[in-house]
Amino acid sequence: MKVGMISFAHLHATSYASALLEMPWVEFVGIYDEDNDRAKEWASKLGVKHFEKLDDLLKTDIEAVIICSTNADHCHYTVKAAEAGKHVLVEKPIATTIEDANKMIETCKKNNVKLQIAFPVRYMPAVIEAKNIVQSGKLGRILAIKGTNHGSMPGGWFTEKDKAGGGAVMDHTVHVVDIIRWMFGFEFKEVYAEYDRLIHDIETDDCGLLTMELTNNVFATLDTSWNRPTAYPTWGDVTMTIVGTNGVLELDAYGQKFDIYNNDVKKAQWEHWGGNSDYFLVKDFLEACKNDTPVKVTGEDGLRALEVALAAYESGKKKMPVKIEDIR
Repeated sequence: MKVGMISFAHLHATSYASALLEMPWVEFVGIYDEDNDRAKEWASKLGVKHFEKLDDLLKTDIEAVIICSTNADHCHYTVKAAEAGKHVLVEKPIATTIEDANKMIETCKKNNVKLQIAFPVRYMPAVIEAKNIVQSGKLGRILAIKGTNHGSMPGGWFTEKDKAGGGAVMDHTVHVVDIIRWMFGFEFKEVYAEYDRLIHDIETDDCGLLTMELTNNVFATLDTSWNRPTAYPTWGDVTMTIVGTNGVLELDAYGQKFDIYNNDVKKAQWEHWGGNSDYFLVKDFLEACKNDTPVKVTGEDGLRALEVALAAYESGKKKMPVKIEDIR
């Protein structure tokens, strides 16, 4: 199966590229990037072709693309790829506006191509096991959920509102929202959020706290802050505390790790061994394309997660709860 990549603007691009090279049944054809020098650099490192024009990549016989552009460019590249008949795996969040997200979904459906959103946390072994426990009913009726998706401040375009759509709230809300929807089957009804720029000298928010009302009288809280310093052993975390009538489940998605002490980097590091979620995300998408089966993380899943992030921003502005239906 032949695959191309569009843009290496996002940090996850290198991991997805490595995943492509690990699959013997996949031919990684090449890279297009709006930054031509970046495209040349990574094409050379990965041993694939560099395309100076997007249309030249899309005119090849590739069957699918992986898009790792700035958030604001997701719609443009997805529409171009879909109209060229290519299946699309696009980095999260699906887009920065509801209008763009809907356009992406509609264009892919119109052109009969698959659209998957990159939510790799679904593919973590600990998260899969947590879902199995929840679905078994062992926790009883779910009452509340506390989540965190802390991280280090990524810098670059992630802190530019016109390119990222927001800051920490946009970057980290969507992961945990997606896990909750996938794990429990709940939908989000209302969001109250407070966010600010308290840690870093940047344009966007770097910390946020969300309180969310879900169906079935469940409520959830989420800390999305970019509060991990440079000296922290890893980029961040994804955790959940799930409270049920029969028990409490604690989830640490990246808790399987070695402690490494390295004089070269002058700090402790955590090396994760629990599973390569990016690899399984890419593999799952490409197998769906190859076998013509439904993707497991749909454009609609991406849209539902984006709605919560946008509702959080609207709530922070208004200083009051915002209903999801008012965002649509």
